[in-house]
Amino acid sequence: MSDGDQGDSESRRSTIDVSLRALLTLAWPVVLSRAALSVIGLCDALMTAPLGEDALAAATIGAMNTLTVMLLPMGVALIVQSFASQLHGQGDGAGARRYGWYGLILAGLAGVLGWAAIPLVEPVLGLMAYEPSVSALMGEYIELRLIAVATVIGYEAIGAWYGGVGNTRVQMVGSLLMMVVNVALNYLLIEGHLGAPALGVRGAAIASVVATSLGCAVMVGSFSFGLWTPDAATGGRGEPGEGLGGLSWQEFGRMVRFGLPNGINYLLEFAAFMIFVDFIVADIDTVTVAALMVVIQVNSVSFMPAFGLASAGAILTGQAIGADQRDAVPGVLRRTMTATAVWQVSVGVIYVLAPATIMAAFAARDGEGASTSTPEIVEVGALLLALSAAWQLFDAVAMSFAETLRAAGDTAWPMWARLSIAWFVFLPVGYAGVVWLDGGGVAAVLSIVLYIALLALALGWRFRGGAWRSIEMTGDGPPVH
Repeated sequence: MSDGDQGDSESRRSTIDVSLRALLTLAWPVVLSRAALSVIGLCDALMTAPLGEDALAAATIGAMNTLTVMLLPMGVALIVQSFASQLHGQGDGAGARRYGWYGLILAGLAGVLGWAAIPLVEPVLGLMAYEPSVSALMGEYIELRLIAVATVIGYEAIGAWYGGVGNTRVQMVGSLLMMVVNVALNYLLIEGHLGAPALGVRGAAIASVVATSLGCAVMVGSFSFGLWTPDAATGGRGEPGEGLGGLSWQEFGRMVRFGLPNGINYLLEFAAFMIFVDFIVADIDTVTVAALMVVIQVNSVSFMPAFGLASAGAILTGQAIGADQRDAVPGVLRRTMTATAVWQVSVGVIYVLAPATIMAAFAARDGEGASTSTPEIVEVGALLLALSAAWQLFDAVAMSFAETLRAAGDTAWPMWARLSIAWFVFLPVGYAGVVWLDGGGVAAVLSIVLYIALLALALGWRFRGGAWRSIEMTGDGPPVH
């Protein structure tokens, strides 16, 4: 870069507001967006529960298995936010916009892989310990959900881009649309209301495919036509509606290089959890499996808003780094961690005080509203939900550190830390507790608590080490073709 170019770059850098007010202004749409997504999963569980424990287990675990397939490209797509926020902080709106297009290219490639994975669903499920009735329902659910992999990744990529340039409300609108459509179609298709066919678990999958496709269409359309784009996102070097001529494989490769550790981390960490569920917990009994999956789904209600706060902190972190205000990052982190901790601990208190009331909502009922589930699913689930309160504070700390490091481009070290703890601590301890010691669901939950606590400590140590300060994500100068 020449001296003149460097001076021009410095003059375009923004002065970033990293106050608590700025954090909350960015955060509330992200919180609402993530809460809406968690409501989708929660409603899938609630609305399949009347069909019985087999259907409930198939829908909840099927959703998690589908997510496993999507996690690698999803983790890469989320790095779009880091690039967009840093380039936005530098005042390079056109450069930030290119990374939105790279996210969509990634989504297309992921969609092809999703279609290719459909024939593998039945053979893979055949290797697991589920009862045949659960496995059959789950297979139908997963095969349908894999059709829409591209729309899920495209939605996340463009949502990350809009967040990076400071507009978190667009993804909120898309998420609310997805929630409304998903819940409405669940009502129509799961039990067959208003003349629609009763498709059961397949109906829940179809509802999810349609909802995510519509949400993605809103996001991609808004991005393509430059709608709701902050003025600073043009940077004077290209308009929002600019075509694809400025794209380069070098920049796409840079995105993949920083995003791939994030994606591998998401995939293999979650794969460790799904091995835990599919091969360790699944061998206990259907009631405990269904109860544990409900507990995980309920916890997503607390996790998603907290993740939204952490994501807002990551946006401010990236913008501060792009504007050469790295010393402001620890303050952003403290404010982010405080906000997430207050939320998570508050929800944990509710889990301790009223776990049976929450679990009763998931009991299967007859046509007159009377419970037809065995009392054990509420009893077992209430105990597990109360125990899950133990991981709430650790989760707040871990996700705050993780999102801050990701925004700074520090993705490789956290990947190795997460995978080491997941595969060499969580899985062995979980296996010993559930299988050798016959600890059942209690041992399963306590294993998760241990994992999240160790992760919080590891990521905190990494941030305090300060390696993130020397990472350069965006490089210098225009793209090289």
